Amino acid sequence: MPTPNPAFAPPAAHPTRPDLQGTFGMAASTHWTATATAQSVLERGGNAFDAAVAGAFVLHVVEPHLNGPGGDLTAVFATAADPAPVVLVGQGPAPAGATPEHYRAEGLDLVPGSGALAAAVPGAVDAWLLLLRDHGTWELADVLAPAVGYARDGHPVAPAVVRTIGAVQDLFRAHWPTSAAQWLPDGAVPVAGDLLRNEPLAAVFDRLVAAGAGAGSRTARIDAARTEWAEGAVAQAVDRAARRPHRHSSGTDHAGVLRASDMASFRASYEPATTTDFRGCTIAKTGAWGQGPALLQTLRLLEPLDDALLDPSTALGAHTVVEAQKLALADREAFYGDGDVPLDVLLSDAYADERRALIGDRASAELRPGSVAGVAHALPPVRTEAEAAAAGAVTGQGVGEPTVRVRRAEERAVPVEDRGEPSVAPDGVTRGDTCHIDVVDRWGNMVSATPSGGWLQSSPTIPELGFCLGTRLQMTWLEEGTASTLRPGERPRTTLTPTLVLRDGLPVAALGSPGGDQQDQWQLLFLLRWIVGGYSPQQAIDAPALHTTSFPGSFWPRTWEPAGLVVEDRLGDTVIAGLEARGHVVTRAGDWSLGRLSCVTRDPATGIVGAAANSRGAQGYAVGR
Repeated sequence: MPTPNPAFAPPAAHPTRPDLQGTFGMAASTHWTATATAQSVLERGGNAFDAAVAGAFVLHVVEPHLNGPGGDLTAVFATAADPAPVVLVGQGPAPAGATPEHYRAEGLDLVPGSGALAAAVPGAVDAWLLLLRDHGTWELADVLAPAVGYARDGHPVAPAVVRTIGAVQDLFRAHWPTSAAQWLPDGAVPVAGDLLRNEPLAAVFDRLVAAGAGAGSRTARIDAARTEWAEGAVAQAVDRAARRPHRHSSGTDHAGVLRASDMASFRASYEPATTTDFRGCTIAKTGAWGQGPALLQTLRLLEPLDDALLDPSTALGAHTVVEAQKLALADREAFYGDGDVPLDVLLSDAYADERRALIGDRASAELRPGSVAGVAHALPPVRTEAEAAAAGAVTGQGVGEPTVRVRRAEERAVPVEDRGEPSVAPDGVTRGDTCHIDVVDRWGNMVSATPSGGWLQSSPTIPELGFCLGTRLQMTWLEEGTASTLRPGERPRTTLTPTLVLRDGLPVAALGSPGGDQQDQWQLLFLLRWIVGGYSPQQAIDAPALHTTSFPGSFWPRTWEPAGLVVEDRLGDTVIAGLEARGHVVTRAGDWSLGRLSCVTRDPATGIVGAAANSRGAQGYAVGR
């Protein structure tokens, strides 16, 4: 076990769950069924990639309110043969017809948070198939068998799924009848524990397997499935569904612009990870088409500071960490997108030194991006919720990503949005969650993946497919000249941001979390407590969490709260009072409300593997031996 750092507050003496250790293999995810599925593949001789793909397709079935085949994913992995971290790109681009001019002609000034106009090209399924083809060992039929079984024969529906369906049932009945037909069996909201079935989705998976039946090799069979997905019946059904006008989060009806030709033109891909070093570790993330480099920028800001300034459990440490995050997230707004992003400058020592000087004793209520010579971008609109409501973008009437209802410290009763935990309001507004899976095997293969989008409340269910389209385009702007302006054929800047950690060039941990804009904020807390504080993985996951909302959110209606800070009450009254004294606008979120982390670990010297998972929400789970 690691040695606690005396500069940090000591971890809890009794973690909520054990730190798992073994020598065979470990899996952790946001749903126990997916974790068990992944581990069962390891037990039957599959490697980490076979296991992750099998578990991920099960996540499509058992967490339909958080992800689906119509969504997207990013993953970062390393193989036993080559430890260099690689990113799996399952983020599809904007369709050819997705121009700012089209959306403005529809009377919109933001990409909606729900409905087919918000749909990028689905990227998750092709990405999983690519990973399986190149790094797995199993046949597609065997990998898909658990997901097919749970979809066709049913699975006990989790309480969180039931809550989501219950929250949006009136939307389904009034405007999305195909969703009502799928998710309101016999016209009623299911009860937690009921067997929930999705025969059309099972048939889609069967069709992928059947497409490769005549192929002569495992690789050819998977490639045939990829072609069937992109060019066959699925693409045609997506095209037909997108053309039908339906209700969007704007409160108005529109048709989508996604077409079969967009599906046919996309294939998932790989790219080298973006990395930085921190306290003897290398942290690997996506490129700046995702938000991952903002975590790396934050670590560059914190690297040379005294250990005591990095402890999120103290007022001084939490303040320092949050102020560093604000600077990095401001740069995210100014520079990040699917274009030429000057990461060499943004991650440089000189730039970090310049920006670090802006961390003061008081909480900043400004959006303060840096400047890079020769790089000019227009900042997107920056609006509070009140300003957005006054402008007509009324909050609380869309279907984006799940959010929590929490209370302000001084009011103790007023519901506000913190872009944190999953909760869906009766009018359908949702923000901030997804799912996650990590796997490590006995050979040293390791993968961290965050699939998302296409949740059941994203847009009307496509009846012949059993799933709906995602809403990732809401992360783009219609204003010209920003780094993340909507552009056909370009990837929207995603919040999906898994992490791989290496020491001496070898992978030692894979981790990630749901949570929209908060994913890397919560992962940062884990990394600081694990790498610097000497916490065990489970202790780091259990420790009190917090995050800032003092930056424009990635989800409709794209608002911010200047100096906003959301904390778990377990941080303590004294620490919270100290943060308020420094000018933070604090929202208390309850004792166990923020974060959905999971992780797997491996010690290259001994081969010992480990895993840990979050107890918040009573759904994530880790197993292994």
